Amino acid sequence: MPLQRRVPKFGFKNINRVEYKAINITTIEQLAADKNLDKVTVADLIQAGFVRKNQLVKILGVGTLTKKVDVEANAFSKKAEEIIAAAGGTINKL
Repeated sequence: MPLQRRVPKFGFKNINRVEYKAINITTIEQLAADKNLDKVTVADLIQAGFVRKNQLVKILGVGTLTKKVDVEANAFSKKAEEIIAAAGGTINKL
C-alpha cells in the first residue's frame, strides 16, 4: 500500500481565522504611566515594541486602570471594555 494511504490524516487549518496579538490592561496602564499618555493607540504599542506593524491588537481584561485612558485597538474583550469604561476612558475599535 502506498505511503500516503498508510499514514493517517489529521489536523485542520481554518483559512478564515483572524489572529490577534493580545495586550493586557496592565500593559496599557504601564505604557500610559511611563510615557504620560491620555490616549493609547496601536501606533504607541508599535513604537513601544509590544506589537509588530501589521499585527491586529486585542485588549484583554487582565489588570486594573487607575486613571482615565482612551484606548484604540482592533478588538476588546468584554471585561476590558468594562474596566476601561469604569475608569472613565473611551474605547475606539478600528
